[in-house]
Amino acid sequence: MLPTTANTGADSAESVALPDPLTPEAIHEMVARMSDDQVRGLLLDRLDAVAAAQAAPTASKGMITVLEENWSAFYSPGLGAIEKLPVLFSKQGEALSNFRSSFGDKGLLKLFAFMAIAIGAGLAAEWIVKQISKRWQGAETAAEDATLWSALAFLARRFGRDILGLVAFYFALRLVGLALLSPAQLSFAGPFVTYLIWFPRLGAAISRFVLAPNRSDLRLVNIDDRWASYLHRNLIGLVLLAGFTLFIIGFDIANGIAIRETRIAFWLNTAVHIYVAWIFWTAREGLTQMMLGTDSDRSRFDVWVASAYPYFAISVAAITWTVVQLLSGHGYFKLLLTTPHYTTMFWLLLAPAIDTAIRGLVRHLLPPMIGKGAVAEAAYKATKRSYIKIGRVIAGLFVVLRVAEAWNLDLRNLAAAGVGERFAANSVEFIMTVATGYVIYELVSLYVNRKLAKEQTASGAVEGDLGGGEGGGAGGSRLTTVLPLALISAQSAIVVIFGLLAVGSLGIDITPLLAGAGILGLAIGFGAQKLVTDVVSGVFFLVDDAFRVGEYVEVGGTMGTVEKISIRSMQLRHHRGLVHTIPYGEIPKLTNFSRDWVIMKLMFTVPFDTDPNKVKKIFKRIGAEMISDPLYKDDFLEPFKSQGVFQFDDVGIVMRGKFMAKPGTQFTIRKEIYNRVRKEFEANGIEFARREVRVALPGLENSETLNQADKTAIAAAAGAAVQQQVEAKQAEAAKKSK
Repeated sequence: MLPTTANTGADSAESVALPDPLTPEAIHEMVARMSDDQVRGLLLDRLDAVAAAQAAPTASKGMITVLEENWSAFYSPGLGAIEKLPVLFSKQGEALSNFRSSFGDKGLLKLFAFMAIAIGAGLAAEWIVKQISKRWQGAETAAEDATLWSALAFLARRFGRDILGLVAFYFALRLVGLALLSPAQLSFAGPFVTYLIWFPRLGAAISRFVLAPNRSDLRLVNIDDRWASYLHRNLIGLVLLAGFTLFIIGFDIANGIAIRETRIAFWLNTAVHIYVAWIFWTAREGLTQMMLGTDSDRSRFDVWVASAYPYFAISVAAITWTVVQLLSGHGYFKLLLTTPHYTTMFWLLLAPAIDTAIRGLVRHLLPPMIGKGAVAEAAYKATKRSYIKIGRVIAGLFVVLRVAEAWNLDLRNLAAAGVGERFAANSVEFIMTVATGYVIYELVSLYVNRKLAKEQTASGAVEGDLGGGEGGGAGGSRLTTVLPLALISAQSAIVVIFGLLAVGSLGIDITPLLAGAGILGLAIGFGAQKLVTDVVSGVFFLVDDAFRVGEYVEVGGTMGTVEKISIRSMQLRHHRGLVHTIPYGEIPKLTNFSRDWVIMKLMFTVPFDTDPNKVKKIFKRIGAEMISDPLYKDDFLEPFKSQGVFQFDDVGIVMRGKFMAKPGTQFTIRKEIYNRVRKEFEANGIEFARREVRVALPGLENSETLNQADKTAIAAAAGAAVQQQVEAKQAEAAKKSK
C-alpha cells in the first residue's frame, strides 16, 4: 500500500492509501469510501505535482544523445523481431486457436458459409451491373485507328465499369453480410474482404487502366507488352501483400496477441519494401521507357531523370523502411497503423504515369505553332517545355500534400510545435514559396515568349536579314523590341521577390537585406551617374519608338542594323560584319532608314539620239509587270515608273525612275528592275551610253591611209587629252569638297 497525504483544508490532513494494484474497480471502491474533502485534497495534490513537473526545467539533449536514441530506436525493432522469432509461429497458432475458440467449430463453419454467400451475392451484383453497363463500353477501337482520345475514352469507360462493378460488389456483400453475420463475425469478415479481396481488385482495375497489359494500342504509357504484363502482375501481388500485412496485424490484435509479442509486422513490412525494391530493380528497363515517353523532343535532363528514376524509387523504398523502423522504435504504432508509408510508395509508383500523363496532355492540348521557320519552331518547343515544367511542379506539390496528409503533418500549423517541427515547417514553406515563384516565373516567360514569337513571325523578320547585304533591312514590331527587355525585368523581379520571401520563410529577418539593397542602390546612383544616364536615355528612346530590332539606323556617322538592345546600350551590325556597341547616353541624334517605307531612285544613261518617250513607256511597262508579279507585288507600295529626263551630261541623256517599297525589300526589287531594263533595252535596240573620246585632226580626211606610226602618235595625243580631263575633274571635285 502506498500512503498519500491529501490536504483537506486548513483544519486537518488525512492519510489516504492508494490501492495496489491500481485497478479501475479498486479506484471506484476507494473513492466510494472517501469523503468530499479527501477527494478534493487528493486531486489538489495530484494537480500540484503535475504543475511542478511542467514548471521544472527540461534538460536539453545533446546531439550525441539524440543520435544514440535514434540509433537505438532504429535497430531495436529488428533486434526485437529476431528475439521473437522462436515464438512467432507459436503465437500465430495461439491467435488462430483464440479465433477458433471464440466462435467454435460450428461458428467457424457458419462464418465461412455466410461469408461465401455474401461474396457470391457481391459477385452476382457485380456481374449484373457490368451486363447492364456493357452498352456504355462501345465498340473496341481498331489498333490502326486508335488515337489518344479514342484510347483514353475507351479505357475510361472500361475503368468506370470496373469501379461501378466493385461498388456494386461491395454494397451487395455488405448488405448480405449485415443480414447474416453477427458483429463479432463482421469484425473478422470486414477486414478479410477489404484487405484481401476488395483492395487487390481495385489495384488491378487501376493497373489495367494505366498499363492496358493486353492492348498495346490502347496503352497510355510508353512501355512494351512484356514489361506492361510484368508490372501489372506484380502490382497486384504488391497490393495483396500489403493488404495481408494489414489484415494479419489486426487479426492478431483482435485475438489477444499484441504486436510486441510476435513482431510479425516487422517481417511483413520489410517484405513489402523489399518487394517494391525488387520490382523497381527488375523492371528498371520498362520504367525507364515509361518515363521517357514517346515524344522525341527530350532534353538531356529528361533522359537523365528517366534513367535515374528506378534507382531513386529503390532509395525511397529504403528510406521509407528506415523511417518506419525509427517510428516503431519510438513507439508510434498508432501512426503506422494508418499506413502512411504505403501511401507514400503508392504515389511513388504512380509517378511515371503522372509524368507521362502530363506530357501527353501537353502534347495534345498545346496550341499550334505560330507561323513557320526557326523562330516559330524554337518558341513552340520552349512553350511545350514550360507547360511540362509547370505541370510537374503542380503534380509534385500535390504529391507532397498527399504524403504529408498521410503522415498526419499539418503543413500550415506545423510551426506551432517544437524546434524540429518548426524547422520542418520552415523548410516546407520555403519549398512551397520557391515552387510558387517558379510556376509564376514559367507562366510569365511562357506568355512573353509566345507573344514574342507571334510578333516575330507576323512581321516576317528573319534573323541576320541585312537588307540584301547593303543595310536598310526591315525591322520588327515595337513589341519585338520591348518584350525581351520586359521579360528580363519581370524575371528579375520575380526572382528577387520570391527569393526574399523564401529566405524570410526560413525564419531569417530580411529587413537588413532590404536596407542593404537600398544603400547599395543609393551608392550605385551616386557612383555610376553615367550608367543611370544611359539607362534613362534608353527608356526614353524606347518610349519614343526611335528604333527597333532589325532596323537600319545611323548614329553619329555609325551605320548598321540594330542587332541587340540591353538596358544601357545597343549593338549595331554593319552590313560588312562590324559590330558597334553604343551607350544610349552617347546618342545625340539617330537616323532610321527602315521605318514605314523607302523610296529608291534609279539612273539610266542612254545615247543622245534615244527617244525619251520610248524609254518612259518601257519603264511604265516594267512597273506594271512587276506590280502584278506574285513575287514582288506585296513588297511594292508604289510601282516603278519614269520621272523623265533628269539631265544631260557629256555622255548622253540621264533618264530617272523611282519606286516606293517596304523597308528591306528595295534591294531585291532594284536588282530585278535592272535585269528587266537591260532586256527591254536590248529588245528595243537601245544601248546604254558609254564614255568616249573623239579626236579631230584637221587635214586627215583620208584617215584610212594612215600608217602605224601616225596612228600611234594620234593615240598618244588622245590619251594625253583624256588624262587632262580626268585631272581637271578631280581638281574640281577636290575644290567642291573643301
